[in-house]
Formats: sequence, C-alpha cells, structure tokens
Amino acid sequence: MVGTRGPVPVTQKSDVAQDVLDLLDTKSPLHSSDAFPSISQPEIKAALDRLASRSMVQYETSDKEQIVLTKEAETIVQEGSHEFKVWDAVKQHGGLPIKELSKYVSTDSAKVGQGRAFANKWIKKDGDKLVLVAEEVQDTAQELLKGIQETKSISDAKLLADLKKRKLITLQKVISYTITKGPKYAKEIPVEVTDLTADMLASGEWDTANFKPYNFNALGAPQNSGALHPLNKVREEFRNIFFNQGFVEMPTSHYVDSGFWNFDALFVPQQHPARDMQDTFFISDPPQADKPHPDPEIEATMNAMEAGSRKLFATPNKKETKPRDYEQYWKNIKEVHQNGAFGSIGYRYPWSEDESLRLVLRTHTTAVSTWVLHRLAEDPRPARYFSIDRVFRNETVDATHLAEFHQIEGVIADFGLTLGGLMRFLEDFFSKMGIEGLRFKPAYNPYTEPSMEVFGYHTGLGKWVEIGNSGMFRPEMLEPMGLPKDLRVYGFGLSLERPTMIKYGVSNIRELLGHKVDLGFIESNAAVRLDKN
Repeated sequence: MVGTRGPVPVTQKSDVAQDVLDLLDTKSPLHSSDAFPSISQPEIKAALDRLASRSMVQYETSDKEQIVLTKEAETIVQEGSHEFKVWDAVKQHGGLPIKELSKYVSTDSAKVGQGRAFANKWIKKDGDKLVLVAEEVQDTAQELLKGIQETKSISDAKLLADLKKRKLITLQKVISYTITKGPKYAKEIPVEVTDLTADMLASGEWDTANFKPYNFNALGAPQNSGALHPLNKVREEFRNIFFNQGFVEMPTSHYVDSGFWNFDALFVPQQHPARDMQDTFFISDPPQADKPHPDPEIEATMNAMEAGSRKLFATPNKKETKPRDYEQYWKNIKEVHQNGAFGSIGYRYPWSEDESLRLVLRTHTTAVSTWVLHRLAEDPRPARYFSIDRVFRNETVDATHLAEFHQIEGVIADFGLTLGGLMRFLEDFFSKMGIEGLRFKPAYNPYTEPSMEVFGYHTGLGKWVEIGNSGMFRPEMLEPMGLPKDLRVYGFGLSLERPTMIKYGVSNIRELLGHKVDLGFIESNAAVRLDKN
C-alpha cells in the first residue's frame, strides 16, 4: 500500500510528517512541489522541521519566482479580452453608436477595449458609430494568458514587462524542498516522552525512555504587550535632560487658550500675520474666553511640581505673597500694546478686547510659559521651567509638516543673564543629545530681543540644519507681569518630531504621527539615547 501512494490530495486530512516518511520509503530524493502540491508551504516546513530535529530526514530549500494571473486576467481567460468583447458587440449589432457601447459591455471593457480594437484594426469609427473592419479575429490576449496560466512562465521579457504594467500578472515567490532520508530514518515516528515524572524516576524508566527533543529553532508564541511610541521615548529622554538640569515641568494639559495668553501677553500685535486664519485655528463655540483669572486646579498642579523640585534641589519654600492682580495685568497689556509703557513706545494701535478674548488652539506652548512667568512675579527668584506638548498650526500637511506637532520649550529666569550665557547654555544642552559645534543666526520674534536661530551640523545630510529657536524675553512681556527690571528670562524651543525622525530614520512625518503610522514599526523600534550618534 505504501508503494502505491501518490501526491497527497487536498481533501485528505493526514499527518504530513507521516506522509513524508511513507513517500521517502519508495522515492528519494522527494520534491515537495510534486509530492504535496495542495498543502501549504508553512505546513510542509513545520513537518520537515519536526522530522529533521530527530535526524529522520534532511532537506534543502529552494525558491523561484512564479507568474500568477490577476483577477482581471482570470476573467479574460474565462470570458475573452476587452478588445474581443468590444469587437463582438459591434459585430452582433452590425455597428454600434459609441455612446451605446457600455450597454453591451462593461464600462472597463468599453474604455480599454476600444483603444486596443482600434490598434488591432478590428473596428473603426464612422462618424459617431463603431463599425467592423475585420469579420473574423483571433483573441490572442486570451490565448496568451491561458498558456501562462498552464505553464506559470513566460520567456519574452518585454512581453512580461508589458503584462505587469497592464496589471494582468504578478510575480510570486514559490518555496519548495528537496527531501532525503536522514541517518535515523524510520517508516514511523517513534513514541516520544514529553514529561519526566516521579514514577519514571522511581522505576528507572527514564534511563531508556525516548524523550522528545527541544526544537530551539521554533518561534515562541507572540506576546501581546504594549509598546511606547518613538515620540514618547524621545520625549522621555528630553524630560530626563531637563530634570537633571534643575527644570520644573509646566502644566500643559489644556489645548485651547485665549488670544490674550497665546498672543497679547507675549507682546504679539493683534495685526500680526500669525494671528490670521492662515496660521491659527480659532474656536467658534464658545465665542469668547473669560478675562484672565485664577485657576485653582492648575495652581495646585504647579505647586505640586515646584514642591518636588524645591525638595530635590534644596530651594527655599515659596513665600507668603499677596494674590496676583489679574485686572491690573490686563490693563498693563492693553497699555503696552496701545500707547506704550515700561520704557517702550508700544505698537500704537487701538487694542481690541474682543480680539484678545478669542479662543484658539494654542499655536505654541509659550502661552503656558507666560502664565508661569506671571505666577513667578509673586515671588521673583531664579527659576527653570520646561514643557513638551502638542501645539496646532493651520499649515499645509506634507512630508515635513503637520497641522499638529509637539513643541519642546525651556525657560530660565535669573538676575544678570546675558546673551552669551544663553549661547553657552544651549551648547551644553544640545551636547547632551550628541550635537556639538552649534552656530547661531540672528532672528526675529515679537516676544524675544535679541533672538537667535540655532543650527547644528547633520552628518547624515552633510549640511547645517536648523534645530531650534531662542532669545531673551522682552521687557514689554515681563514688566507688565510685575517682574523686576533686572530679572532676565531666556526662552528656547525646538520640535520633538525632527530629532525623532532623525534618530529613527523616518523621512515622512506622516509615518511617525497620525493614522498612517505602521503599528509594526511602533512595536519593533529600539530604545533611543540622544547622546549617542
């Protein structure tokens, strides 16, 4: 019975490993593509690995490309080509108006078939009608595809490329195995013991038992565990850098803010281009924000954050101070914009309260920095703050820009600060990311003066690239808060996405953030160290 076994039929449910042993008894070597044409490659591979681990068989793997017809091509094999259908419809009706062709053949066949039937000189136009040119034709496209379906191959490289371009065929890798008998070949798989029991130890049976060998090549069961997004990994690295330098994290949990905190308190004029619809998302409901006022929840969060930092760095606790005067702050901002104040001539335009109270999706986390600095006016002292969170800009989405992204921002307040000190700090800060030899370029920001763009040399791109922006906050921003004149404040910022894209080799930001992100990439990406190039 064994000697008469042929290829295993698809309907037969059998032990593939045993089938291999049976067939090897009469034929060796054995080719899997001939012996098991209907059994899937992974199933054959699993059976061969099972036998090879016991030295019962040996096998070699080979792979080749095989031509496979697409669904469209299979339809052509069954029903005829598009051009033949068009020709047949014209012949059956003794000519057809062009507009009526889609009544007798599908829309796709009408579009593709006309052109090919014209090229083959099977039909022609006669006014607005299609008429026959050839009374009899041969459907060579159908015959060609039938031949390919049978042989799974084609010798003409040009024809192969043309059929691939027309999406009639695809190339598919086919893996097969050449199987021979191993040194421990047997017609049956011996019974194997999988567990060592106390009874076997007591009776001595373990000494002669045939234990099932471990398959160290087998893959373990996939573990459905969570994975940190690359942005979160890089974000955590930045947070550690800030914490190690004595910074306190600012509360940035709200995305919607008023124009007052997002623009006016930063000395951004109400006519500034960044405030129009091209750069800002405005909120329509509710139509307006309240005037600046205390927020107990955010105050409590900030107090908790500062308390931990004070304890860590042995900083004196916050003094008892009088509550901040939000109404006076509101008046100071209006005055410095409209008429000038605190040594500035201002912008000299009629400042609008309604414009200041418009709600926006925050365009930068500097809106939070402003609130924190205003809070610092209660107890002016050296302080360091940072934030990493989402901001929103009404920008055209492309490979390097999104309408929402993450901004990293740092703020340092102290007495006697200078621009040179800011440059020295930035050199130290970016060196912790492996970026050395910075260059600085003068820039303009409404709320910093002087301002500088920060450039670093990108070895991969072979050029200098902008990596951040920085400056010293203007008196028109700080003094209305009630901060003393000799208290200076550094501000600097950069995006989170750009260093993440560089570290993980991502060229399109839409593959890093948004609905197009590959979950496999998220699960498999490595940890990151910013100080390692």
